[in-house]
Amino acid sequence: MQTLTALFVGLGSIGTRHLNNLSTLCADRGWTLQADALRSDLTRPLRPGVAEKLHAQYTEAAQLPAHYDLIFITNPTSLHADALRAVYGRGGALFIEKPIFSAEQTRLNLADYLPAGQKAYVAAPMRWCGVMLALKDLLPTLHPYCARVICSSYLPDWRPGVDYRTVYSAHKALGGGVTIDLIHEWDYLVDLFGVPEALCNFKGTYSDLEIDSDDLSVYIARYPSLLAEVHLDYFGRGYRRSIELFCRDGSVVADFGTGTLTLPDGTVQHYEEDVNRRYEREMEYFVDYALGDAPASCNPPELALQVLQLTLGEK
Repeated sequence: MQTLTALFVGLGSIGTRHLNNLSTLCADRGWTLQADALRSDLTRPLRPGVAEKLHAQYTEAAQLPAHYDLIFITNPTSLHADALRAVYGRGGALFIEKPIFSAEQTRLNLADYLPAGQKAYVAAPMRWCGVMLALKDLLPTLHPYCARVICSSYLPDWRPGVDYRTVYSAHKALGGGVTIDLIHEWDYLVDLFGVPEALCNFKGTYSDLEIDSDDLSVYIARYPSLLAEVHLDYFGRGYRRSIELFCRDGSVVADFGTGTLTLPDGTVQHYEEDVNRRYEREMEYFVDYALGDAPASCNPPELALQVLQLTLGEK
């Protein structure tokens, strides 16, 4: 029976999701998972069921074993750089939560944080949802002239029971703001069309929300064969997340909120699924990549850093 060793640096909500999915995947494949955690505070309660999945917990990198098959960097974004330094050279493959770094760290030299030849993947879960996979399959036949992207939602509804004014999203100093919070949009655009030739970005705080971070960010980007418009906001009453492609034969709309793909002839294809399914597909890919069954990272750190610069309007 194969044993897979993994280290989690940070076990908040997203780290716990990845640990649970990795545990399920290993069980399905008949493998043994030995998962450890590197935590800043061992007295902080873990979510239900997490402790039972852990082999050991550490507070200092010096205490760690010399090598893990997988290392998950799932602590707060502002601490990713420190975490990468702490585990430098210890992991066969790294899974780094998005964004790779904070807004203040876009000019860091990746060579200082990743050994030469290090296998690494930066999280990009929207690439793995059913609608996006269907759109990518269809894309070679579409010949789009332009793309219109929107992600609009109401920040106070993001975390039920939590005062939105107290969370990091509301405060620029904590790394909040719709521009970096909704990095998914630029990630999937780069996956679909590559890095644009030119980009213009306007952003700011325009609504009555009691926040000091930007609540609106609008972009126009130029590609060799199309233009793209991107709209991100924190104040939309009613969740909207979609991309519309205006093509030679009509429009195609991938609606990530409803899980549907509308074709130029009006046909609606349905890909509704539990949101965790995209994270399961992502984990399946990452483990296969880590073990050598996928040839290269589909979202390497170099590309993820470019996406971060794009979403911040720096490229």
